[in-house]
Amino acid sequence: MCSAGRRWGRRQRALLWAVLLAAWEAAWGQLRYSVPEEMPKGSFVGDVAKDLGLQLPEIRDLGVRIISKGRTQYFAVHGKMGHLVTAERIDREQLCESVQQCVLRCELIVEGEMKFYEIEVEITDINDNAPNFKEVEQEQKMSEMTAPGSRFPLSEAHDPDSGQNSLQSYELSGDEHFSLAVQAGPGGDQRPELVLAKALDREEAAFHELVLRAMDGGDPARTGTARIRVTVLDANDNVPVFSQAEYTVRVPEDVPVGSTLVTVKATDRDEGLNGYVKYSFKKITEKASKIFFLDSEDGKITLLRSLDFEEGDSYKLELQAQDGGGLLDTAKVTIAITDINDNVPVISVRSALNEISEDAPSGTTVALLHVHDEDSGVNGEVRCSLDKDIPFRLQSSHGSYYSVVTARELDREQVSEYNVTVRAADGGSPSLQSSAVLALRVLDVNDNAPVFAEERYSARLAENNAAGALVLTVRATDADWGQNARVRYRLAEGRVRGAPLSSYVSVQAETGALYALRSLDYEQLRELQLCVRAEDGGAPALSSNVSVRLQIVDENDNAPQVLYPPAAAAAAAWSGVELAPRRSEAGALVAKVVAVDADAGQNAWLSYELAKATEPGLFRVGLHSGEVRTARSPLARDAARHSLVVLVRDHGRPALSATATLSVVLAESVAELLAELGSAAHEAAAPGEPAASLTRWLVLAVAAVSCLFVAFLLLLLALRLRRCHRQQLLPPDSGASRGVPVSHFVGIDGVRAFLQSYSHDVSLTADSRKSHLRFSAASCCDTLPARPPPDEPAPLLGDEDPPGALPSDPAPSSCPA
Repeated sequence: MCSAGRRWGRRQRALLWAVLLAAWEAAWGQLRYSVPEEMPKGSFVGDVAKDLGLQLPEIRDLGVRIISKGRTQYFAVHGKMGHLVTAERIDREQLCESVQQCVLRCELIVEGEMKFYEIEVEITDINDNAPNFKEVEQEQKMSEMTAPGSRFPLSEAHDPDSGQNSLQSYELSGDEHFSLAVQAGPGGDQRPELVLAKALDREEAAFHELVLRAMDGGDPARTGTARIRVTVLDANDNVPVFSQAEYTVRVPEDVPVGSTLVTVKATDRDEGLNGYVKYSFKKITEKASKIFFLDSEDGKITLLRSLDFEEGDSYKLELQAQDGGGLLDTAKVTIAITDINDNVPVISVRSALNEISEDAPSGTTVALLHVHDEDSGVNGEVRCSLDKDIPFRLQSSHGSYYSVVTARELDREQVSEYNVTVRAADGGSPSLQSSAVLALRVLDVNDNAPVFAEERYSARLAENNAAGALVLTVRATDADWGQNARVRYRLAEGRVRGAPLSSYVSVQAETGALYALRSLDYEQLRELQLCVRAEDGGAPALSSNVSVRLQIVDENDNAPQVLYPPAAAAAAAWSGVELAPRRSEAGALVAKVVAVDADAGQNAWLSYELAKATEPGLFRVGLHSGEVRTARSPLARDAARHSLVVLVRDHGRPALSATATLSVVLAESVAELLAELGSAAHEAAAPGEPAASLTRWLVLAVAAVSCLFVAFLLLLLALRLRRCHRQQLLPPDSGASRGVPVSHFVGIDGVRAFLQSYSHDVSLTADSRKSHLRFSAASCCDTLPARPPPDEPAPLLGDEDPPGALPSDPAPSSCPA
């Protein structure tokens, strides 16, 4: 019982050591399995998922595949079970012809983790081959003088199996004259020999038929047979002898086909047929028989096909020389192959990325490469390199593996795709090279904001435009790609004249086209300052702003407006009258037509001309000033009442115009003026109106005029006293209006009495809504400005804005940076 317990303990320790050994090998990236040869496709080899500690879902997600080091893929990974299975039927004798232990190596690539594991699978032998003789029919010639006990080598049988399944023994049957002896060769092989057990007598038997049987040690055993025909000859007492027992020759693998590699020589001292020697292969593998040819006559060994050091670096041949009497000698020939640099390095891409984000950190692995050269020595040493000036570098991994990693950060806007060329060069002379190209596309990250084509935009738009008119188009580009480069436009918020900016203009989100949503009026709005924002489609989105200045261009859409004489005065025939003394000289100022134009520039330049007059030639109008002056001195024969029609025209295209009607009375005194007015009133009265009513209205008019005249004198006196008081308070050299003459006009019910004419005037009207004192900059000015200049003083008498003044409105704030 104690011994059984000890045996059980030893088994437990052996099992524990096996488990620890498998775990150690898995930890170091190497697995070992064994499988018999000739197993059908899909046979189980090993549970790699369990041995590597991988779960079945991880195998499907990470992407696991097997790479064999040969040209044929012998193993595969079962995707559902995680088992290593056979991908082809494996013939051990074909793969490992002269190797005792047959091991196939492959690599397990885990693409998701950029890892690999080496796997070694030992192919165990089965007894699937019977011993086989190269020559099934053999012939031996013996002299009848041959002494009993003589030995004659026989052709050996070949069994490609190994171990116990290989050739184990020989048997001979068929004749009592012969027996079988088996000798052990230097390599442990068995060499059968035919032993003459009894003297031959050609007269008794000229031929002897024998059967040689070879058996292996399999279960069940397999056998192979060869028939031996022994011909009894007359006496031949000399054996052929080779010049060397062993021949050795070294040739390069690129020796031309047909070249003679070595010549063997054997001599026989006999004469005639007994001295004629023929050469043949006594022992040669099937592979070598297809490469080398032996000339039976002269012993030359020539090359049948090209040599390849990578297929075999040496060949051992056994030759025999046999004379015509059947005697023979053997010799060995060793042909060693020297390697030349005839294989280019092979670059295998085990795993590679097709896409990489441009913000990937430096050192990111993009490809896993394996480099191999079939040559040996210096010819098989491989150096790898990448092109310069690319953001990648090679990093040596385990064994012949290399990793291609990023050397710095990538920028898709500079280079969007890379064709990374990996070059491998061996150490031969001359060196052989190969290359592999990795195509890698850089994925975009939203790291660029839109950029406008111009720093700022400006446009001009004529007023009275149609709603929806295109103003201009802004354009921004984004260096990114795809959705990150899709630019959309929108207006920044703002207000114009109390209304939202979006009610004036809009921008098309896709094209950046800026449209006017309403008809614009230069007289109300002269320019717009707005901000357009361009925003890309990234997450988070990036944006930039640009300022747009829109200038409204004036058009001649406003006719001149006559301020004086008022339109109401022109409607009544004599409701507004200008007084001119009959003793006036030529050029005397009678009146002044005042007009403004709401337009600007050339469209607001006004000119005056006399369109119609009761007495042509008596009055003239200043072209630019609008002043009505006498063209000559009035004559006694000239009528007392005159009607003048003044045409006011701007300089627009087409020009617009307005007319003003003035009534001028030539009189020397107020009484004459009143008489003339009475006469005019009488003429203007209706035919059926009584004369008493007309007289009553005339008396009321005269009384009103008199009262207003007295009030005007009192006002002038008050202004004079105020001026004198101000001059006493101010320093002597100060005074803004010292020495400034004033011309006074007084109008009562449309009657304006001409008092005195100077270069400046004071105007008081009883029928207007305001009274003002205006100091003109020059007496020749032709218009009243639509907006007072900055240095013009505010009205002295009155609190209202001048006609045509535009309300001020602040422009929208400028764009943020």
